[in-house]
Amino acid sequence: MFAVFAAEQQYHHDIRTRESERRILASMRERSTVIPQGVAAAPTPRVANATGRAARAAWPRPIGLHAHDECAAAVA
Repeated sequence: MFAVFAAEQQYHHDIRTRESERRILASMRERSTVIPQGVAAAPTPRVANATGRAARAAWPRPIGLHAHDECAAAVA
């Protein structure tokens, strides 16, 4: 009985996963038809806002990584 239950659960999991992947692929196809070919979606550069601070990036940085203008490595 346990084997039947496990098989049913695996079947339902596979169906949900397959449906989710199908939706993601459909979304990617739809988006690729909207964006013209040859145009790269580059991130926008940072600009200072009204407070004088740089605007936040649209993408996250790993924890501990900071943006510096100069190289952080020591030169011997």
